[in-house]
Amino acid sequence: MNIKVLIVDDEQGMRTIIKKILDKSSGFEVVGDTDNGEEAIKIFKEHRPEVVFFDIEMPGCNGIDCAKILTDIDPKTIIIFATAHQEYMSDAFQLYAFDYLVKPFKIERVLHTLDRIKTLNKPNYEDGIDKIIKHEKGLDKLMIKNKEGISFVDTKEIVLIQREDSSTVIYTQSDSFTTSISLSEIEEKLDHSQFFRSHKSYIINLSLITKIYPYGRWTYIVKLKNTEKDALLTHEKYEEIKKLFSL
Repeated sequence: MNIKVLIVDDEQGMRTIIKKILDKSSGFEVVGDTDNGEEAIKIFKEHRPEVVFFDIEMPGCNGIDCAKILTDIDPKTIIIFATAHQEYMSDAFQLYAFDYLVKPFKIERVLHTLDRIKTLNKPNYEDGIDKIIKHEKGLDKLMIKNKEGISFVDTKEIVLIQREDSSTVIYTQSDSFTTSISLSEIEEKLDHSQFFRSHKSYIINLSLITKIYPYGRWTYIVKLKNTEKDALLTHEKYEEIKKLFSL
């Protein structure tokens, strides 16, 4: 199955160039292209592309602001900024963009990035995390308000918590709970010896980590027990976890 791509750039010529490079790489399908951020959000919600190429300086919603909206809908969206302006790189870093291409860029540089994307499902790196964390607070509950009323979630059953479709979703070993409460609010209520804010969009249960491997330039993927879901981990937080689990 091809990887779906959205291209957002106010220059028609640049959108055409990126399409040609994608054709050259193969394995990608352009599901939309546009010259503005507002339309990009609409296309994204309809087609849910895995990869989005963004220019930064555009009319209306610029690339940085638009990327923030898309990653709040789906944090695992692969954001690639392609811009003539290097000064936005720090903002891109804060968004954990997959890559930052400075125009004019070489075709080989983009092809290398596309090759990295195609190998994401073939992780070849594991972090040797084997320290056992014990928790004895069996009666800890988290009270979650949602449209259906109030749910009481046993914290020891929580696998991960993430931002998803502009809401917060709590995944347990057997269920999920959606709420409008922010991640920061939930983080304050949790035991920090058990739960870890791995990324602006994720909180993970440290005792359930099974594997960590690279995902982009500044980010990692965390695999967890008892779920098919996984989480993102920033490079900074990766270094914290290594120290936390060091023997």
